Amino acid sequence: MFRGFYNAAQAMIIHQRKLDSISNNVLHVNTAGYRKDEIVTNTFMEELILVRGRTRLSGTFQQTYVQNNKVNLEQSNFEYTESRFDMAVWGNVYFNIRTMTENPNVYQTRNGQFELDNEGYLVLGRAGRVQGQNGDIYIGSDDFIVEPDGVIRNNDGIIDALLLTYIPPDADVAKISDTLFSYTGGEELPAGEGFDIIQGAFEKSNVDVNKEMTRAMEIQRLYEANSKMLQYIDTLNARSVSLARAGNAN
Repeated sequence: MFRGFYNAAQAMIIHQRKLDSISNNVLHVNTAGYRKDEIVTNTFMEELILVRGRTRLSGTFQQTYVQNNKVNLEQSNFEYTESRFDMAVWGNVYFNIRTMTENPNVYQTRNGQFELDNEGYLVLGRAGRVQGQNGDIYIGSDDFIVEPDGVIRNNDGIIDALLLTYIPPDADVAKISDTLFSYTGGEELPAGEGFDIIQGAFEKSNVDVNKEMTRAMEIQRLYEANSKMLQYIDTLNARSVSLARAGNAN
């Protein structure tokens, strides 16, 4: 009885985590470069239960738990703007952004909605400066082009080349913010795998609202089913206690 109570409660917690993740994904459906979160569960196939008052272990059951929150790195669609400062990536490479903090770090992103700061450097809003092969990329004006291989030119020649990081599509990355990621791997771009930088476009969020809402409805039904099961088990427990008390009174 108590085991069923515990399993139903645990299932409700997992479903709530999934609903929270879906809500956050839908919230960022219009955030450029956003990558949706997915809850990953795992299962203990054999979990021993300690029976109170005994010195031995008895009983086994299958227990599901939340293992981690995985970032889905699936490629998304582009929106074309014709702005020279907007850049999108086709392929599994990411832009690098150096934070403008006391202890700067370099993070990866697919958000290519760049602009110039007051000093003429290419930046991603307040997140930091876009990195090139030579460090912070100084553009100075809007008179530049970005070639498909990431080389940046103006009328005077090559300015720099975008510093790009290859991240496998199934890699584990840590989210630093809505569109910044931290990846510690250092793999080279595999042979035969290419990429293109598209100037005048940015990559949209990879959240499909229709799929997310369908998942939310399915999970909500499961949550409600486990909630009813929890109430039913609680009622049975209360009746069992009442019967036990009645038996002891007799």
